[in-house]
Amino acid sequence: MYDRLEQIESRYDDLTKALASPEVMNDSARYQKTAKAHSEIAPVVEKYREYKDLKRGIAESKAMVADESDPDMRAYAQEELAKLESRLAEVEQELKVLLLPKDPNDDKNVMLEIRAGTGGDEASLFAAELFRMYTRYAETQRWKVDVLSSSESGVGGLKEVIAMIEGRGAYSRLKYEGGVHRVQRVPETEQQGRVHTSAVTVAVMPEAEEVDVKIDPKDIRIDTFCSSGPGGQSVNTTYSAVRITHIPTNTVVSCQDEKSQIKNREKGMRVLRSRLYEMEREKQQAAQAKERRAMVGSGDRSEKIRTYNFPQNRVTDHRIGLTVHQLEQVMDGKLQPFIDALTTHYQAEKLKNLGSDNGQPGSIQ
Repeated sequence: MYDRLEQIESRYDDLTKALASPEVMNDSARYQKTAKAHSEIAPVVEKYREYKDLKRGIAESKAMVADESDPDMRAYAQEELAKLESRLAEVEQELKVLLLPKDPNDDKNVMLEIRAGTGGDEASLFAAELFRMYTRYAETQRWKVDVLSSSESGVGGLKEVIAMIEGRGAYSRLKYEGGVHRVQRVPETEQQGRVHTSAVTVAVMPEAEEVDVKIDPKDIRIDTFCSSGPGGQSVNTTYSAVRITHIPTNTVVSCQDEKSQIKNREKGMRVLRSRLYEMEREKQQAAQAKERRAMVGSGDRSEKIRTYNFPQNRVTDHRIGLTVHQLEQVMDGKLQPFIDALTTHYQAEKLKNLGSDNGQPGSIQ
């Protein structure tokens, strides 16, 4: 590990010099590329330098403990040594996390799909509330949310909504949100006050760009039809809605939110690319996760990853056993406690796997 850290630090120093050189400063494209590479490894270098400072401090404290004849000074040195060794253990763990292989999709935008599952109208109402929750969270991160397709239920909920969330690190923070979200509460239509259980499926996919997925025009069929639902004069009068079928995989995407057929086609292609990219990822990662299918399942309540219990003001993530009694705040987009806890949990799992590969649990050679 330390040889690798020395190489990273040396690379960081080279990039720092390059950023100050006239040749790089006068070449905009080269400067941006160099600055990006510099910023990506900066956290690792800063942590490694802290690690080296701590090692030096520990050596000095040990020497002081061994050589100091004054009892008070020796006690002070021992106390300082204990603090430094405790912090060193923390920094070593932080370095291990920083050196974990980075998910290449972490910096990508997110294609978010929410669908009502078991529970009828109540499920559609909760689907709308979940979409609002993610929208509010996106606002706190200064991300942009663009609805690509939606289908409303008769009671004002959402049968389905597909949206693009654009912003730095969007996928890295939302990628563990995919799965079945279960709600337990008394519906407004319930006369006897009984608690009902409904479910909503959430899929979180990294947006695929054209360079990620090549779609042969011969492999797609595009049909146009009249929009339905709210939308003004263009509804049911112009063929602005678009249905795109990817023939080899029989993947169908419909988009009708825009009045322009061209815009609906552009949005539909973004959704199609992301779905095909996710399908390819599933093939590659089938042994580990089967990302989207494992995420969405059948929409059955028993496949839940998280439960929102309104009578008890409780939200529980079943994967990590985390429960908070602040349901209203969570529904208002305050998701960071869950996102941080899930990220920490899965980082620890990766470290365990790396340790097992090296023959020692949690070790990095």
